[in-house]
Amino acid sequence: MPADSPASDEELMERYRDGDAGAFDVLYGRHKGGVFRFMLRQCGDRGVAEELFQDVWMNLIRARAAYAVKAKFTTYIYTLAHNRLIDHYRANPGGLPLSFDVDGGPRLEEIAGARDADPAVGADAREQAVRLLQLIGELPEAQREAFLMQQESDLSIEDIARATGVSRETAKSRLRYALARLRAGMREGG
Repeated sequence: MPADSPASDEELMERYRDGDAGAFDVLYGRHKGGVFRFMLRQCGDRGVAEELFQDVWMNLIRARAAYAVKAKFTTYIYTLAHNRLIDHYRANPGGLPLSFDVDGGPRLEEIAGARDADPAVGADAREQAVRLLQLIGELPEAQREAFLMQQESDLSIEDIARATGVSRETAKSRLRYALARLRAGMREGG
């Protein structure tokens, strides 16, 4: 590999395992946004998401000595995130979340949209983004998880299956149903 080529996530994790703290910084920088958004949209509460997010990274730090490349790093980190969410749901009497708490979600300014575009277009885009976030929050937990793993980190169906501990067909089905529900909801709302 040429010296100026960026290291893969798997190479960085191996370097971190072997004592290169700077490799962790690069991994964290690459994946912190996606992992945090995944946690936030799964639990719907910013404070809880921040705590769970920190736990995921602490779990990675604790497990680094045993790390071996068995799948993509994104599969590994989202497996840690999935497992931490499951632990959280089991420990809380409310169990699995049923809907997305819009107040705990991202502010409108954080939602991708054309800020400098025609105000009518921008308003429509913001309304569609809010509607999409609402629909994502209304998905059954397993479907929402599969959808967010694919969207936040571009995980393949095989990687989603590995991260969540289900078969490839189950992961594919969850993703297919999530997309169908989101499309139908956007058509109805639009």
